[in-house]
Amino acid sequence: MRILMVEDDKLFGGAMQKSLLRAGYAVDWIELGRDLVGAMRAAEYDCVMLDLNLPDASGEECLKTIRERSPGMSVIVVTARGGLIDRVRLLEIGADDYLVKPVDLDEMNARVRAITRRVQHAQAGGTSAVLSHGALKLQPARRTATWKGQLVPLTNREFWLLETLVRKKSQILSRERLEETLYGWGDEIDSNAVEVYIHHLRRKFEPGLIKTVRGVGYQLGAETIDD
Repeated sequence: MRILMVEDDKLFGGAMQKSLLRAGYAVDWIELGRDLVGAMRAAEYDCVMLDLNLPDASGEECLKTIRERSPGMSVIVVTARGGLIDRVRLLEIGADDYLVKPVDLDEMNARVRAITRRVQHAQAGGTSAVLSHGALKLQPARRTATWKGQLVPLTNREFWLLETLVRKKSQILSRERLEETLYGWGDEIDSNAVEVYIHHLRRKFEPGLIKTVRGVGYQLGAETIDD
């Protein structure tokens, strides 16, 4: 597995790189946002560790660039902003996970392992398997989603949540059940993280794709026919 680190703090970046190398990952390290596109052209990465506070570029803009060039890329944001509003915003702009400085290196490695396990599990499902719900088609092995024949870019956690809803579409899934899908390795999460992802999915597809069953949870809505 190859990881791209985007981090301008030499001391902290050096510690991160050494820890990830010891864990068995191949690690490339750049210090400036302007080098991001070139790095992504030069190699294929499985995960990006992205510092939001870069000296020459907005971390949010870097994340947007990653999502545009490689929608399925796993992105773990590293930030000094630890407030609830900031963490929810990170999910809204497309981060799959986040770490708040000062970062515990063992926790960092655990989060990287969690992300890669989920990606590898999806890839092991076989390239021919397709899940469908009306106009919605999911291909878990490739981690792709289409709506009425058009590819819809999703973050990993958006895809995992939607895949769970499709696989269990005859059931009403509680928020706690969906949290287990997203954070099965036991991480403490914000109370409204599931609602944030549901909002994103409704916006990317259509509002009626996922219905809220008040006091119970969530379930896919009626199937929309592919035109």
